[in-house]
Amino acid sequence: MLSRRKFLSVAAAGAGAILVSPQIVFASVATDRRFVFVIQRGAADGLNIVVPYADPAYASLRGALAIDTSNAAKLDGTFALHPALAQTASMYANRQALFVHAVASPYRDRSHFDGQNVLETGGTAPYQMKDGWLNRLVAQLPATRENAIAFAPTVPMALRGAAQVTSYAPSALPQAPDDLLTRVAQLYDQDAQLRPLWDSAMAARGLAGDAGARQDPASLGKLAAGFLSRDDGPRIAMIETGGWDTHSAQNPRLANQLKALDTMLASLRDGMGPLWSKTTVLVATEFGRTAAANGTGGTDHGTGSVAMVLGGSVAGGRVIADWPGLAPHALYEARDLKPTTSLDAVIAGGASESLGLDPQRTASALFGSAARPLTGVVRA
Repeated sequence: MLSRRKFLSVAAAGAGAILVSPQIVFASVATDRRFVFVIQRGAADGLNIVVPYADPAYASLRGALAIDTSNAAKLDGTFALHPALAQTASMYANRQALFVHAVASPYRDRSHFDGQNVLETGGTAPYQMKDGWLNRLVAQLPATRENAIAFAPTVPMALRGAAQVTSYAPSALPQAPDDLLTRVAQLYDQDAQLRPLWDSAMAARGLAGDAGARQDPASLGKLAAGFLSRDDGPRIAMIETGGWDTHSAQNPRLANQLKALDTMLASLRDGMGPLWSKTTVLVATEFGRTAAANGTGGTDHGTGSVAMVLGGSVAGGRVIADWPGLAPHALYEARDLKPTTSLDAVIAGGASESLGLDPQRTASALFGSAARPLTGVVRA
């Protein structure tokens, strides 16, 4: 026998179903600006994404994995962009993208689960914090309607916390008939616990409109833009991507991952239309990968990586890097790109400036009183 809560979820199946991967999480706030956080789960290889081609140690460390930059966009005299990121390179040329290299969260070990927890909660150690920095960011703004909406089977840690959360996910099932939805609404009309949940589900269904159920990168970007570009839609989004753990066959796998990311970002940009000028997208991973290639055509878990900041509001066209170099004496623990910039600082600065908040107060709320935001990421 179905419980009432289970029946509610089944009856609403026409409004949404589980989105496996990637996943989107939305938050609705009183502002006309948009902020999107894209997490790369699995530890993306920053050294082959934004390639330090001018560092003499790069080619020798990477060997066959070294990216041929002859057909890559040269960002400056030191760095080039992976060739798969063609649309991102176009955004960089239009000063709508910047990269922050040699970044890391405070985490210094190499567990995916622990590293992602530190990245998403904004703590200094795994499981130190019980809520996520993105949820705390929502709390810095006046809430309207639902504080947050999760477009995923579960709400990612970054958005968990005190803010009210509802959810939406596209479904390949036929739409539930209006008569059934009306009957369920009547059934729960006097239920203090389930009526708000049903109302929330119907609100998300309305926001989705005619959005389809496809999960390819272009459709995902278009779907996210469809939500974010509405006057009554969310203003904060989280998009999850996986598959960045490249221990073997890294070059073809990374190229495919980056092409998918590039396609999704371009679709989001195109779907936002004029509102792209008020949008900031931050892309980050839990940690980087080893400076040297391993013996199976890949790289192992490392430390420093690269963060991307894109959008029409971004003060782009530059690489921000206190570059430590890849010489043996410069590597972290003799194996990794040494972090020289705090990822927390990048997040705090980008998020606060994107949403018109005070950077220092936002940094303190998200990452503690000692946090110092990296400012100048977004145009005033």
